[in-house]
Amino acid sequence: MQDPLAQAFIKEISEINSFTELVNLKAKYIGKKGIITERIKSLGKLPAEERKAQGKILNEIKNFIEETIKNKEQELKQKEISEALKKELIDITLRGKDFYFGGSHPVNKTLLEIVDIFRELGFTVEEGPEVELDYYNFEALNIPKDHPARDMQDTFYVSDEVVLRTHTSPVQVRVMERKKPPLRFISPGKVYRRDSDVTHTPMFHQVEGLMVDEDVSFSHLKGVLVYFLKRLFGDIPVRFRPSFFPFTEPSTEIDIGCIICGGVGCRVCKGTGWLEVLGAGMVHPNVFKFAGYPEGKYTGFAFGMGVERLTMLKYGIDDIRLFFENDIRFLRQF
Repeated sequence: MQDPLAQAFIKEISEINSFTELVNLKAKYIGKKGIITERIKSLGKLPAEERKAQGKILNEIKNFIEETIKNKEQELKQKEISEALKKELIDITLRGKDFYFGGSHPVNKTLLEIVDIFRELGFTVEEGPEVELDYYNFEALNIPKDHPARDMQDTFYVSDEVVLRTHTSPVQVRVMERKKPPLRFISPGKVYRRDSDVTHTPMFHQVEGLMVDEDVSFSHLKGVLVYFLKRLFGDIPVRFRPSFFPFTEPSTEIDIGCIICGGVGCRVCKGTGWLEVLGAGMVHPNVFKFAGYPEGKYTGFAFGMGVERLTMLKYGIDDIRLFFENDIRFLRQF
């Protein structure tokens, strides 16, 4: 288009590089007070023949400007997209970043396996508070304040009557208070004692269990725990030894054949060929009294185990502190 006004517009639009500049240029020429708009308004002052010729020219220029601006908008949009693609370009030929899958902690793996085995036997899962009353942690379990067995626990006291639970047996008392037999459950959870070396930590995990009904015998205890140990460790020898726990009578400790040396004798089993893994026994009548059960009506057995100890035996780990260091090299093995 040869008109000087159109030529001036073409020169200006060729220098436009942004949407803001384009909007301003559009307003300058065809806005409400633009050059073309003002000239169209002034056509009424011209003679009729000249008005028609000028009107035609101005309309052609206006249409040209509108079309040119529309094309420029598309050009600027495409330019914007191209620049964005350059900045955000992903080279799919490059090697991707390493991605590591998380996994269960070895202690948690063992704990879940223990729970699954007891669920097979019809046991449910019960939980209780980690900050516990002295009454539930000791007295209701036949451990009065002057009982020497309290020294075995090495307790963290919050106050004279509140402790960090030293075992999950308090859960058994709490459940017996609110439920009547038959009962068959385990109580997994964290417990706390003042102890720390290569085989002990101030916080560790226990699973304790209870079965109460009429005519529950020591044979039931043996059957359940032998089945459990063989499911967890395979076909290994199991033996029961007399022991003492204030809340069970008779009491027993359970050993398995050393899984390190096969029972021949080694440093881990101290040359005996056996490893202690569980404590258990028939529930003491006094515990039933604290629970409010009728005297002589029910019998039952209880048992307890340390999950870290079982995990160490299962995976051949010789230092319990490895479970808490979060060394990725150690954890990746599981």
